[in-house]
Amino acid sequence: MRGLLSGVLVRQALRHLTRKLSVFLAGLVALLLAGLATPAAAHEMSMAELSLRELSRGEFIWHWGAGSTGESIARDLTPRWPGPCRVDGDSSLKCGSGGLTGSLQIDGVGQRYSAALVRVVWLDGQTRVYTLTAGQPSLYLHGSADDRRDGAEIFRAYTVLGFEHILSGVDHLLFVIGLLFLVGFNRQLVATITAFTVAHSLTLGLSVMGWLALRPAPVEACIALSIVLVAGEALRTRDTLARRWPALVAFVFGLVHGLGFAGALREIGLPEQHLPLALLSFNLGVEAGQLATLGLAWLFFLVKQCRVLRRQPGWGRFRQPALYGMGAVAAYWSCLRVVAILA
Repeated sequence: MRGLLSGVLVRQALRHLTRKLSVFLAGLVALLLAGLATPAAAHEMSMAELSLRELSRGEFIWHWGAGSTGESIARDLTPRWPGPCRVDGDSSLKCGSGGLTGSLQIDGVGQRYSAALVRVVWLDGQTRVYTLTAGQPSLYLHGSADDRRDGAEIFRAYTVLGFEHILSGVDHLLFVIGLLFLVGFNRQLVATITAFTVAHSLTLGLSVMGWLALRPAPVEACIALSIVLVAGEALRTRDTLARRWPALVAFVFGLVHGLGFAGALREIGLPEQHLPLALLSFNLGVEAGQLATLGLAWLFFLVKQCRVLRRQPGWGRFRQPALYGMGAVAAYWSCLRVVAILA
């Protein structure tokens, strides 16, 4: 009797868990689709730029962005200048004989803006670009163009940026989810995701190094079309090239997605003296975000495999509507981007 009662309680608890997870999964996909429905914000990162130009030793002019954009940024972000530096008027910064030396911090990074670029044009004409994120909201300046930032600081900052980019990049995430629907959790998935990783790492590196350059508009259109193709192939029941060779499909479209990653990385800016390290760490951040997405999907797969949960309705019916939703919104997005190319 006690064993029977325990079994009933376990089933009730699992039913409750099933309902909660179903609602959460449906909400997650709905949010991704809602983000995808806005073409201009599909995978852009919100960036703010702080520009400083040294006019004479220790004297700078500074501003946020340009025009009304700068005024909007100033309401959300507040720079904390190194100790000796004082703001004089609206755009003048005076740091004395020591120059711009010390810790520069920007309050508010990670809220409305995922990162802030600090672009400094030094007196000798050299330009340095620094990146601040929520995980690293400050940097240490040495009063000259000599970039002495620690390698660990560069690695940490660009890994976080890569992770944030893939998680905020709705189109990239939906493509990965489409591959999961196409392949399923089996041995082919390892080869498919590996092919996607190798491909986008290849074009990301080539583009950042300046050896490969394409206009952003066709790249963005192809990224949207890749989601349409994968969603359509996942809906098919007959044997197709994509089903036989999903790794090939992932590799081909991975080349295009890598160009999209490169565009975002160029907007962020790269430290000239630490270019290989920044490129590597950004790519590792992208892979970490991709693995986090796969890990979440694996969790849902394990729950689905539970014998008790397989008796509950809703899991099997979720796949087809999700694929139709992904394909329809991505097709809408593709049309808008193709029109933008021709306009």
